[in-house]
Amino acid sequence: MFTIGKISQLAGKIVVYLKDIFMRIAVAKEIEVCERRVGLIPDTVARLVKQGLEIWVEAGAGERSFFGDDAYKAAGATIITDTAQLWGEADILLKVSPPQERDDGSSEVDFLKSGSVLISFLNPLGNPVVAQRLAERKVTAFSMEMIPRTTRAQSMDALSSQASISGYKAVLIAAAALPKYFPMLTTAAGTIAPAKIFIMGAGVAGLQAIATARRLGAVVEAFDIRPAVKEEVQSLGAKFVEVKLEEETVAAGGYAKEISEASKQRTQELVAEHVKNSDVVITTAQVPGRKAPILVTEEMVAQMKPGSVIVDIAAEQGGNCACTDPGRDIVWNGVTIIGPINLPSSMPVHASQLYAKNLTSLMQLLIKDNALQVNFTDDIIDAACITHDGEIRNQRVKDALQAFSAVG
Repeated sequence: MFTIGKISQLAGKIVVYLKDIFMRIAVAKEIEVCERRVGLIPDTVARLVKQGLEIWVEAGAGERSFFGDDAYKAAGATIITDTAQLWGEADILLKVSPPQERDDGSSEVDFLKSGSVLISFLNPLGNPVVAQRLAERKVTAFSMEMIPRTTRAQSMDALSSQASISGYKAVLIAAAALPKYFPMLTTAAGTIAPAKIFIMGAGVAGLQAIATARRLGAVVEAFDIRPAVKEEVQSLGAKFVEVKLEEETVAAGGYAKEISEASKQRTQELVAEHVKNSDVVITTAQVPGRKAPILVTEEMVAQMKPGSVIVDIAAEQGGNCACTDPGRDIVWNGVTIIGPINLPSSMPVHASQLYAKNLTSLMQLLIKDNALQVNFTDDIIDAACITHDGEIRNQRVKDALQAFSAVG
């Protein structure tokens, strides 16, 4: 026999249970002009709905990625037309680019409710003020840039999934701009020599660029300050250009480390001849939270053959080429220099597909039994979570904010 007290307790448990089942995950529409990706695609929405999660998608969120509202509805999502409602009522909000300032002067950060979770690219080392504002809002924020480069975290590594697209697209851009064939051709009119491609930086983007250029038939050389990548470069059929430096060149997570001015000078001297003899140079070297290192000087560009092409993937961080103008294609001394912005966004279908997989994999760690569990003993969660409970919890982000405040 149930007493009133027992019925009340049971009702309370049911309310909690239903709340957990219908944890609300929202996908925001990107307002940044050059951003065409979306946080989740219909396929990933369908899988999350099957897990008992409620998915809200802002109207038009997938349009620029060629995923219409009807496809999201068919996958089980609810389409929300009120932006303030979507941001203000979400338990977990998913984005691609960091929160933006809107034309009406409002900030997307201020739309988030206290205690909610934001998962996105946040550029916390390059723009730590966003982290500070999220902490003040008491938002638990996960930065996709901070996912550790470990075997266990590979399925969540959005930097790598998007960098692969950048490397692929950079080669296609170069091939379209170069006034020559890439492959060697033997024709009745004579033999065409293959194009010579020099790729600077053998991270994920650089390795994909090597593979793509080789598929197009080019002769490829690649340079990186990290000697450990030599075998990977050679396995893709490229020649590795090696410089021996008397200092550590690998930072935490396997990324290239910023090197001393003396080492930079020695590096430039080595690569100058390779740049001079190349038809295409693709630069990919970036240091998280820092201005991109200059690898190709004006003097090097001046020595290149007219008609040669430079594609600078690091343009958003200032560029690896001294002549790069971010977001523009320029001709300098007969050399075409291309500084693309947000290359992954130029292939939004597959970029969104890969990014959605990265986000979904991370959420599998965060959501257990349909309830959010932020477990900081997990190395992935600990590394990626930059703000929680009103504080910035990542020391590198704290240091970046302190440095930013000192300059400001």
